[in-house]
Amino acid sequence: MGEMIVVTVVGADKPGIVAAISSVLAEAKANIVDISMTVLRGFFSMIMVVDISEATSDLFELRDRLEERGKEIGVRVMVLHGDVFRYMQKV
Repeated sequence: MGEMIVVTVVGADKPGIVAAISSVLAEAKANIVDISMTVLRGFFSMIMVVDISEATSDLFELRDRLEERGKEIGVRVMVLHGDVFRYMQKV
């Protein structure tokens, strides 16, 4: 298993959210390995598990670029390293 991050996106639904976020990941050569999204009464939410083992950007650069793109399109983006979730189970 590679180095994984979890990308969470929430906001008011509108066209182009998935494309805007996934294009940042593609530009960094990060690989989306799983994705779940839904729209509930006009509110968009998406969780992506992304392998950054071969990415051209490190976690911090990628997080900054994703958060900036989120601001540009009016959604909130949160990026956490996969280890955060693994260690939460051990505490």
